[in-house]
Amino acid sequence: MNNPPDSWDALWTDARIATMQAGSDVAYGALEDAALGIKDGAICWLGKRGALPAGAPRDGRVHSAGGRWITPGLIDCHTHLVHAGDRAREFEMRLNGMSYEEIAKRGGGILSTVTSTRAASEDALVETARRRLRALMSEGVTRVEIKSGYGLDLETELRMLRAARRLGETEPVDVHTTFLGAHALPPEFRERGDAYIDFVCERVLPAVADAGLADAVDAFCEGIGFNLEQTRRVFEAAGKHGLPVKLHAEQLSDMNGAALAASYGALSADHLEYVSEAGVGEMARHGTVAVLLPGAFYFLRETRVPPVEWFRRYGVPMAVATDCNPGSSPVTSLLLMLNMACTLFGMTPEEALAGVTARAATALKVDGKAGSLAVGKAADFVVWDIDHPSELAYHVGRNPCHRVVKAGLIVRE
Repeated sequence: MNNPPDSWDALWTDARIATMQAGSDVAYGALEDAALGIKDGAICWLGKRGALPAGAPRDGRVHSAGGRWITPGLIDCHTHLVHAGDRAREFEMRLNGMSYEEIAKRGGGILSTVTSTRAASEDALVETARRRLRALMSEGVTRVEIKSGYGLDLETELRMLRAARRLGETEPVDVHTTFLGAHALPPEFRERGDAYIDFVCERVLPAVADAGLADAVDAFCEGIGFNLEQTRRVFEAAGKHGLPVKLHAEQLSDMNGAALAASYGALSADHLEYVSEAGVGEMARHGTVAVLLPGAFYFLRETRVPPVEWFRRYGVPMAVATDCNPGSSPVTSLLLMLNMACTLFGMTPEEALAGVTARAATALKVDGKAGSLAVGKAADFVVWDIDHPSELAYHVGRNPCHRVVKAGLIVRE
């Protein structure tokens, strides 16, 4: 409800605003010929320009959007931005016919990233991740999740999470950190999965929690990752430290991980190409968000798509993210993911945009303050050079970002 303050910090006018408000009776929650007022980094007024109150600014605090569209700031709710090295050579080897097993025997695969990341300083991790983060921010991303998981030891996992926190302190973006110690088996624990989970739950996770470095805990539940019982142990340990959970689930096979995650009240289950209808039902029952990752699907040349129709039928919110990582999704364009979510997974442009705004906010448990535009929410938004919001999913390789506003301040022109 609009109760304008006595003084305003800024006013944006002559705009078309896609509020992305849930339950709106118009597509994208759109407002034509609209205005948006800002006070103390939050939205203090939102509505038709003709309804602006008498106390609205008329001076240099007024910004004209020039008839452009405004959307909430974009949210990338699943990334692995902090790591060292890349796997471009392995990509070439795979396309030349070498199997993943052969590459792994030569020291490749995830363990090659682990080796590089363990050898990198915290400053080096910050600077390489900063380049990836700024690529996302150039397309209107104002909030991002960053996972650990390429250290797989105590020292490097802590270093990765500290690097992620530093990015949020030095860039105009909100960073959510996720501890992903249960990502893969490090070489020192080869064929000793249970012992490694002991190490994660009893040594690493408590140290991460004590240092306040994680906002959530994740795991990779898969045949090439960790089984259900090992995943359950990680979730139990997270609960003891008051940390919510999420899960890489059903990417390559149906392990029933999504249902397990939902039973623990998981914020999200991510990937989900092989999730069963029963698993979708459990996600719906517990309010777990489906995070779809078309970049990994494309890069790995997968053929089984996530069951979007089931998510719709059961009312499971669908978020979309880059899964930016060196092995299966070297992607730093969230706008490209909008197009792929539509062309590869069959989402509508409105669903895709909601997937990187309102639904992504739910996946990070910040929907009360971000992901849509409403009075009282953060003044995080993007001004776009487009004629309709559907263009954000339509164009490939075009960046129509005109301005980015974070906490009421213009941070990108």
